[in-house]
Amino acid sequence: MKTLNKLSFILLVSLLLIPFSGKAQDKNMYFNGDWQFNIPTGNDFTNRGSGWGMNFDLGTYVTPNIGVGVFMAFSTNHKYIPAETILSGTSSLTVSQQRSLFQLPFGVEARYRFMPDGMFDPYLGLRLGANYAKLTSYFSAYEAHDKTWGFYLSPEIGTNVWVSPNKKVAAHVALYYSFATNKGSVLNGSIHNLNNIGFRLGLAF
Repeated sequence: MKTLNKLSFILLVSLLLIPFSGKAQDKNMYFNGDWQFNIPTGNDFTNRGSGWGMNFDLGTYVTPNIGVGVFMAFSTNHKYIPAETILSGTSSLTVSQQRSLFQLPFGVEARYRFMPDGMFDPYLGLRLGANYAKLTSYFSAYEAHDKTWGFYLSPEIGTNVWVSPNKKVAAHVALYYSFATNKGSVLNGSIHNLNNIGFRLGLAF
């Protein structure tokens, strides 16, 4: 059921953004839709890479080189914790856990592209915004969770490779690092700031 809900969410977002992809045919505008592979680092809650994620960008070039826009992305990462005893005051609990970390960053972005007239279109980007994160631990027939918000900062480097002379469709690839100020804990797992690295593969319009 959880997988079905996530698939429904992905489909809904994709359908909502389709009309904007047509507007991106104005070459002052850009639209990206990507599959995203994300790896959380620097926390003990989960640090396993996962390809369960997507990314969307929509913006306009205010000069041939400088673009500004908005973005939204999401990712889910998991980690299995073998059975262990968790102590809390005078109580103890011995369980195995399936941990899940869901992140939903969104906000504004700026990018600088180096060869606006070329078929190969590399750029540097910077994103600023908010990051919603939900930490969940599934154990036995129960779950515990914590929802947090934080400030989000993410530089990235990427490129479009246009597949036609009229620049209607391009392959898009990007590498990114992100930092967010989220803090939270569930059972014996916690986060104190969120760092991620990853890459995106998709289409540009």
